[in-house]
Amino acid sequence: MTAVIDGVIGPRGDGYVVEATMSASEATDYHGLQARAFADAGADMISAITMTYSDEAAGVALAAQTIGLPVVISFTVETDGRLPSGETIGAAIAAVDDATDDWPAYYMINCAHPTHFLGQLDGDAAWARRVRGLRANASKLSHAELDVATELDRGDIAELATLYRELATLFDLRVVGGCCGTDHDHVAAIATALIGAGVTTGV
Repeated sequence: MTAVIDGVIGPRGDGYVVEATMSASEATDYHGLQARAFADAGADMISAITMTYSDEAAGVALAAQTIGLPVVISFTVETDGRLPSGETIGAAIAAVDDATDDWPAYYMINCAHPTHFLGQLDGDAAWARRVRGLRANASKLSHAELDVATELDRGDIAELATLYRELATLFDLRVVGGCCGTDHDHVAAIATALIGAGVTTGV
């Protein structure tokens, strides 16, 4: 069995809200220390999770590029399918690719329910071929609603699994999993739905 060691980097600020922002250059400097630490520790790759705007995501990618490690960029989106910055998924991917000469190995979407971003997706768009991972929320609540929730919302497990199967027809998914509100029941249902549809995944 081959193990892949993935160093995970989060956003500088809130993973749901864009507050103080950095330029891509500033983000490269900020995240460079952690990227170098991962490289020194023997990591095989870096993943930047819950990115809320493209400049910071580009900075992480450039930091990874500087040390020669592959990187995966995962964006979070709001209920309208746009990043908290207001950028569309396609525009954010294009911005990062343009700033880094297409350095990210692929992109992911995380921390949002599939119904939040299905309307933004176009399987025929060039950027869609760059999306290969999905870690969706179980809940359909907004990030603001989740922040003040007092009970866990596990959502509709069967519906979530069906939506993953639908998304697998749009994207060449390599990595799947769950984010807010998911547990082993969700992951098992997703796996069963994808295997039943003949979808195989792998880093």
